[in-house]
Amino acid sequence: MTVVEASPARPTLADVARAAGVSTATASRVLNGFARVRPETRTQVESAMSALGYARQRAARLTTTQRTGSVALIVCEEVLRLFADPYFARVVAGVSRELSTAGTQLVLLGVPSTEDHRTSVVQYLKGRHVDGALVVSMHGRRPLDLGWLDIPVVFGGRPVDAWECDRCSYVDADNLGGAEQATRYLIESGRTTVATVAGPQDMTVAVDRLLGYRRAMAAACRPDRGLVVFGDFGQASGEHAAARLLDRRPDVDAIFAASDLMAVGVLCALRRAGRRVPEDVALIGFDDLPLGRRTDPPLTTVRQPIEEMGARMTRELLAMISGPTTPRQMIVDTELVVRKST
Repeated sequence: MTVVEASPARPTLADVARAAGVSTATASRVLNGFARVRPETRTQVESAMSALGYARQRAARLTTTQRTGSVALIVCEEVLRLFADPYFARVVAGVSRELSTAGTQLVLLGVPSTEDHRTSVVQYLKGRHVDGALVVSMHGRRPLDLGWLDIPVVFGGRPVDAWECDRCSYVDADNLGGAEQATRYLIESGRTTVATVAGPQDMTVAVDRLLGYRRAMAAACRPDRGLVVFGDFGQASGEHAAARLLDRRPDVDAIFAASDLMAVGVLCALRRAGRRVPEDVALIGFDDLPLGRRTDPPLTTVRQPIEEMGARMTRELLAMISGPTTPRQMIVDTELVVRKST
């Protein structure tokens, strides 16, 4: 008879935290190289890791011969929105390109607004089914509590929580600068009443684009009272917002929409109201989605390199999976693309 000695259980991150006398979230921040940890705390955690023989546990592989890892792309939107908005398809394209080169699989997770769905996603990640996570389209301060998970996370867009911005990695576009440039273009082209259809204010991307609009208006000494309406970045919301705007301010002669999909909705509302674009009302969107080139007239927009942003997020995440790195915050440039709607 052969006697096999049972192997001791691998130490977990919770074991390390307990041995170091810190929270699991703090131990996770040390493991992932976050800068905002006191030196003495970092030393305690690293000593506990060494004493316990702790090693980051990667996701289980499919077979002993198939060594392909996996990464989750978490989109904090309803499933219908996930597949209806072409923005997300372009993010997936950029992510998939990098993962394919690295031989890593992609797991796509939609996160509806219900608590049950959010909990199930966190439990999936907690089960170490993936090596890391990319998170895009975040709403609110903490739509997903990911800080304590023992996996690297990179965000698409700056988190709402200002302190969290300094201790996590993210890739974002220059939303403020792009919106300011678009609004300034409308003002300098001779438009007198420039409005905006802003996005949801629980997202930093929408907050920044509204701030960019307001900065340009303030610099030109233009009041914006009654000229700001809100949508949810979707086409229908843009149409409804523009209808409300036209009822409130029939003198509007230019609109900056904070997304191309909302701009398409604005175009529909203007057409229904008998307003010509650009003769009566100039219109600018944001994103440079392919559909903006097919509208009548073709849409002037602010281009953000969506696929490249997805690729950069992925490269950063793969680097974090390979070993602890210092959190990086990357802001990519935007560009005003002038077409026939202005």
